[in-house]
This record gives sequence, structure tokens and C-alpha cells, in this order.
Amino acid sequence: MPTAVHALAHCPLTADAVAELVALPFGPLVDEDDAIDEEMRRRGWDWEPELVCDSFRTGHGHVLCSEDFSPFGNRQDRAFLVFGEVYPVDPQDAAMANATWLEGYMDGWEQAPGWSARRPATAQDCEAVLARAAGAVTEILGRDPERTLVSDHTVGFGLALTHRVWRTPTHALILGPSPDEGPYGYLVHLQLSQTPLSGAPGLPPAGEEHEETLAAWITAHTTW
Repeated sequence: MPTAVHALAHCPLTADAVAELVALPFGPLVDEDDAIDEEMRRRGWDWEPELVCDSFRTGHGHVLCSEDFSPFGNRQDRAFLVFGEVYPVDPQDAAMANATWLEGYMDGWEQAPGWSARRPATAQDCEAVLARAAGAVTEILGRDPERTLVSDHTVGFGLALTHRVWRTPTHALILGPSPDEGPYGYLVHLQLSQTPLSGAPGLPPAGEEHEETLAAWITAHTTW
């Protein structure tokens, strides 16, 4: 039986939000506490202490976390912009089917400013959110993704959704589902990852015969 989607929360990813993410590594390096606070005030950001550990709430309403904590002017580490949260349920997995404790975590995402919710939802609803987000990335980068892959390899649970890959001269931008990395365990982020291309070898060739290699490439760039 395919995985169902108990709930979907999202805050639309806009072209302005994508442009801000793409520009983050190339500003002045900001890595001192007071300077980070000042940069946040300038951008209209806040701390996000609950939904993702050690993360920010951007001025566009998304949740951003960075491998080196501060994403400002840091060209070496990965940044992840979360614009959707999915609560999948595998009816054959008793732990997932009975994980009612996740309701409170989803409430936090659904009640965040600028976010909306759908309960129940479908994989098609998730794909629609991802497709609209892809349009925003394409608008900023000026081109369609280089690769697409429909797979559940990053999250499991049988929730196969589309991953899309773009590259700039320095970074990979990967749009798609990602493990929540805790504290939830079963929820799934819909996110735009920006990671240095040094994180994995060159993009695998196109074609079905290279899908496993592409899946490994995506995982290398997006897994913490």
C-alpha cells in the first residue's frame, strides 16, 4: 500500500527568497554573535528555536539552517531553506501509523506566519508545492533544472517525490524532499539546498541507467 500524507504545511517559495539564498555565500563574512544579530535585524530575520534546531526564520517566513551556523558570507558550508513540512504515514508501519505525537510538531509548522496546511494531503499536493518552488528557482537562475529524479531515496517511507538539480559555477541547488534530521524522525522537509560543488564529484550523466548514481550524488550534497 502506498504511503499516505497525513498533513502538508508549506510557505510558498518565491523568487525573492531564492535570490536571497543564492546570494548568501557571497556577501561579507559575518560570524561573530553581535554581528550576526545585526545582520538578522537588517534582513528582518529571527531565530527559530523550535522547528529545526539552531536555525533562522527568514524574512520570507522560511526556516533556514546552515552547516556552520552562520550562513552569511560562508562559501564552504551547506545551507538548507525549508519551505514545506510533510507528515507521511505508511499504513504497514505500525510505529508511523500510530505516531499521533507528531501532531504537535506539525501544529508548529502550520501555525507559523505565512504557512498554510492541508489535512489530509496527497503526494500530488506535495508535487504541486515542489513544482511551484521549481518555477521560482528557474526564474532566478534563468534555466530549467539539469536533472530530475523521482525517488524516495532521501526519506524512505515509500514517499517518492521529485528532486531537481541546478548548478551555478560554485554551488549545487537541489530542490526536493529531505529527512527532517530530528527531533521528529518521521517528518519530511521540502527544501532548497545550496551546497558547494566540492561536496561530490561532477553531476552524473542523464539517463535511467544513471539514476542510482544521481541519487547518491543528491544524498552527498543534502545529507547532514
